[in-house]
Amino acid sequence: MLIATRDLTKSYDLGAVEVQALRGVSMEISEGEYLAIMGPSGSGKSTLMHILGCLDTPSSGSYVLDGSEVSGLQGRDLARVRNKKIGFVFQNFNLLPRIDLVSNVSLPLVYHGSMGKAERAQKASEQLERLGLGHRLRHKPNELSGGERQRAAIARALVNKPSILLADEPTGNLDQKTGREIMDILDGLHREGRTVVIVTHDANVADHAHRIVRFEDGAVAEDRGNGGPR
Repeated sequence: MLIATRDLTKSYDLGAVEVQALRGVSMEISEGEYLAIMGPSGSGKSTLMHILGCLDTPSSGSYVLDGSEVSGLQGRDLARVRNKKIGFVFQNFNLLPRIDLVSNVSLPLVYHGSMGKAERAQKASEQLERLGLGHRLRHKPNELSGGERQRAAIARALVNKPSILLADEPTGNLDQKTGREIMDILDGLHREGRTVVIVTHDANVADHAHRIVRFEDGAVAEDRGNGGPR
């Protein structure tokens, strides 16, 4: 099993109020799955995504990633796992505005201490060219369309060749046509063998997945199979 959580909880202390974002979440994700996590705002789906992606840690419970318990890791140890195994795609792209696409996409490779700047730039360029951005290598994010920025973000997510791709509302800032193009890319990456997990509120996006998990009030309300990409 690639991902397994047991009784995950996550609480946030907001002064006099404690908010429970996750309430005992137990689930498993096999290698090569295509999964959509759905639910209304505040249901816990993005909190779970951040924990699965080693961007955050649970308040309690177990998270086993590729056979290793990671729920207790902190700081650099957590970053090392994240950088080696996981690629991220965000709704807001999260590209740095002052540097060009090659520099943006090569950032995850900086953690590979043995890799020089020229090699990092070459690997970043290859990913950008693969995603149809070979003519935009030295452009900055504000010189691109929304769809081009999201493709650049996908290139950055893939540059370390992760086995898991996590996408949080990947079409949320895109028009319908561009959103379909991005989903076609994610479908193709899944066919290549990657495990793809998408957080979305859009039923059309979720329909691309082979399995849909629905959250309500910080817990799994439904876990069902789905037909997958049409």
